[in-house]
Amino acid sequence: MQFNKEKRRKNIHYRIRRRLKGTAERPRLAIYRSNRDIYCQVIDDVAGHTIAAVSTRDKGAEKTGNKTEQAKVIGKLLGERLKSLNIDRVVFDRGGYLYHGRVKALADGAREAGLNF
Repeated sequence: MQFNKEKRRKNIHYRIRRRLKGTAERPRLAIYRSNRDIYCQVIDDVAGHTIAAVSTRDKGAEKTGNKTEQAKVIGKLLGERLKSLNIDRVVFDRGGYLYHGRVKALADGAREAGLNF
């Protein structure tokens, strides 16, 4: 069997998703990271809909600095949007990625904006 990074990440993601469920009171903050951009969604799994979504491709997000700094800005922007919706607690779904680099920067930015997880 050949080594495949994407398949390995998907297996880790499925293992994480077995334990995490987002509710209306505490939705799930899901992250997807591509080579160029980072995307995050806040999802209510019980109702099956997305409450808020932010990415580096949005018009409100400026593309200044390196990708880690951009991820931190996205985290802050998401935290501000959720504060306006009166949501302050989420379940963090790292999407099978290591909690390091851009994923950690996004989480730190969201915590600075007032989210608890």
